Amino acid sequence: MKGLNKVTLIGHLGKDPEMLFTEANVAVAKFTLATSETYKDKTGKLITQTEWHQIVLWRSLAEMAQKYLHKGNLIYLEGKLKTRSWDDKDGNKKSVTEIIGDHLMMLDKKSDNQPSNDFEM
Repeated sequence: MKGLNKVTLIGHLGKDPEMLFTEANVAVAKFTLATSETYKDKTGKLITQTEWHQIVLWRSLAEMAQKYLHKGNLIYLEGKLKTRSWDDKDGNKKSVTEIIGDHLMMLDKKSDNQPSNDFEM
């Protein structure tokens, strides 16, 4: 049986997308996405837990995100998990798990300068 690497999130952008370009001039956008869950503890007090996710978008999806997304926007995102590792300048092993997005939908009310709320790679 084949495996499945699929992530689906609805959350708010923690910052404006940061646009970068690879040496081959391929667009990459990076930003954080917050997802929150609220529940009541044993005493009935509401508790909110927030998870922060590192999001990476490529090519035209990165360009669309950079143009239309801003800190605080509510989005629906589909993608896959990817972990990468590297050695820092001191030789310490570092790693990060990111979500590589391939489908994005803006859930905020549509503004006049948006072509559509639904973007895909």
